[in-house]
Amino acid sequence: MAHHADHDTDKQRQLDQDRVSPEGADLTTDQGIKVDDTDNSLTVGERGPTLMEDFHFREKITHFDHERIPERVVHARGAGAYGHFRVYDDALAEYTSAEFLTDPSLSTPVFVRFSTVAGSRGSADTVRDVRGFATKFYTRHGNFDLVGNNMPVFFIQDGIKFPDFVHAVKPEPNNEIPQASSAHDTLWDFVQLQPETIHMMMWLMSDRALPRSFAMMQGFGVHTFRLVNAEGRATFVKFHWKPKLGTHSLEWDETQKIAGKDPDFNRRDLWDNIEAGRFPEYELCLQLVPEEDEHKFDFDLLDATKIIPEEEVPARPVGRLVLDRNPENFFAETEQVAFHLGNVVPGIDFTNDPLLQARLFSYLDTQLIRLGGPNFSQIPVNRPVSEVRNHHRDGYHQMAIHQARAAYHPNTLSGGCPALSENGSYRHYQEKVDGHKIRKRSESFQDHYSQATLFWNSMSGWEKEHIVAAFRFELGKVETMSIREGVVDHLNHVDHDLALQVAEGIGVEPPKVSNTPNHGRSSPALSQANAPRDSVEARKIAILAADGVASADVTTVRDALTEAGAVCEVLAVKDGTVRAVDGGPVEVTRAMPTVASVLYDAVVIPGGAESARTLMGDGLAVHFVAEAFKHGKAIGAADEGIDLLERAGVVGIGVADEGCRADQGVVTRRGAADDFGTHLIDAIAAHRHWERQKDAVPA
Repeated sequence: MAHHADHDTDKQRQLDQDRVSPEGADLTTDQGIKVDDTDNSLTVGERGPTLMEDFHFREKITHFDHERIPERVVHARGAGAYGHFRVYDDALAEYTSAEFLTDPSLSTPVFVRFSTVAGSRGSADTVRDVRGFATKFYTRHGNFDLVGNNMPVFFIQDGIKFPDFVHAVKPEPNNEIPQASSAHDTLWDFVQLQPETIHMMMWLMSDRALPRSFAMMQGFGVHTFRLVNAEGRATFVKFHWKPKLGTHSLEWDETQKIAGKDPDFNRRDLWDNIEAGRFPEYELCLQLVPEEDEHKFDFDLLDATKIIPEEEVPARPVGRLVLDRNPENFFAETEQVAFHLGNVVPGIDFTNDPLLQARLFSYLDTQLIRLGGPNFSQIPVNRPVSEVRNHHRDGYHQMAIHQARAAYHPNTLSGGCPALSENGSYRHYQEKVDGHKIRKRSESFQDHYSQATLFWNSMSGWEKEHIVAAFRFELGKVETMSIREGVVDHLNHVDHDLALQVAEGIGVEPPKVSNTPNHGRSSPALSQANAPRDSVEARKIAILAADGVASADVTTVRDALTEAGAVCEVLAVKDGTVRAVDGGPVEVTRAMPTVASVLYDAVVIPGGAESARTLMGDGLAVHFVAEAFKHGKAIGAADEGIDLLERAGVVGIGVADEGCRADQGVVTRRGAADDFGTHLIDAIAAHRHWERQKDAVPA
């Protein structure tokens, strides 16, 4: 920090007494005790559970949990909805005693909160970030919280490093810049010094970090958990949410513009679709691994920076989640909902994953400071539907009027009640643990690159292009050249060609040889190019119109797309109506200056000579089409509307001479053609058409 003696004031001199420099100092606890390891929690053996006596871990996490008042430290920006979950059949009774996973007659109510991780409550929805996908199941045996993300892995292996990671990714402390962005020095400095982050950084630089909507976003439990059946036998499990509409993303240029045009884009989409009855749906899928197969993989099941490839262990569909009701009050419900990984029900248990073990402590601790005390579970959105009776008393926001004299166990004054349960109680899985108390990561956690390579190998051509562009953008914002070089060196362990492309874009000397040969393995399940593309449900379609528009085209397209589940809006230069070619009115949904192409999934230009001439002379309309084309979106044009394509600089596309033609997501029609709507639906359902040559198109 620059210091100017001639500008010193009494206040500055006073503040100087409290300024602390880390230079030349050893790391200590808040009590001044020197620390020799802040990367590994104290565990029983290399793969055992974390010990509560680890005072450094508890102090570090506790301080971190209490850093923000009153918003969440992470996942501050969120949106929520209620819904219900139902398992398909009773087949999981072989693996778990959890009733909501084994009784298909039960409809279990849920509350789901989606969120971004890094930004504050006021940040935009479409930033490059991990998305939270947290589900609270209100089961008849208590609340089960599945607190996950839209990516199946995480940045770190041990939760003791969570404060370090979040401090690195948050805005830099000297100037509180940048907001909700990982494109700055401190994050990438952390990355280049922590190779365990590289797999997650591949996901973060991919389009998975830019979801089109919450309804088109996968969810993952991240950790390996246990299912425990009625006989006490355990099975390892990974939880997956797969969206009915497929997994689809926005494009980076598009997300930046949406952040300005509509920073509430994802939140609004969720709210509007539920209000309109277009309910988001997800399928719960489980990857099940018998306990005897724990060590059969070339990675450690307890390592949260790894996935189990679906080609090795298929994700088994077991149930359906539907979100069908919006909250009535954002603060009371979405903001005050409190998730905790420790909220489990009989039949679900933990593993010794050191990141999971830390989260079991951290989440409860966080809620205590954020929601003002120990009674946050009494807030309506957090209350279980099952009966609550215990000896907890008083504290901030105690809502119950307890009648009993006895607030302890055992007692006789209250008849021994509440009494210990004889059946249906939670019993922890009995696992033998044995080992020395140590701070050491297991050797089975040391492979940091092979799954990052697996992810890269699994991407389609356009996905790889987007990843390279993301690395170039992010590292291009990093001011310290040695940090850029350090990241490129790590990428050279992932794939040599990836490292070369990134280095060439950020002014770093390209590596001459690969650090680690590419193993050549891939997992098709990781590529969004393989996502289902058979629905236009909840897609937003812009129909551009002006006076003289062919109203029959508007009606035909709107009816076909609406019947297929899409949302059509007629856009014109101003609100109200436009005159159709037959003299009748066509209702305008929105004025074009109030929206932009980035807020829509496709654009349609109806026929009508006068309308087409007006649109061709309007800069907003021309830009609307050019930008939609550049972003790979489906475009439909009929008769004279086709002329607007050329005016917008759309090149390299074949158009219809007569009838209907579809080429690279551009559907054109001249004269009568009954299949125009069908071709248009197919083009929109494909989500994007990255095969286009877009560089020549201004946007």
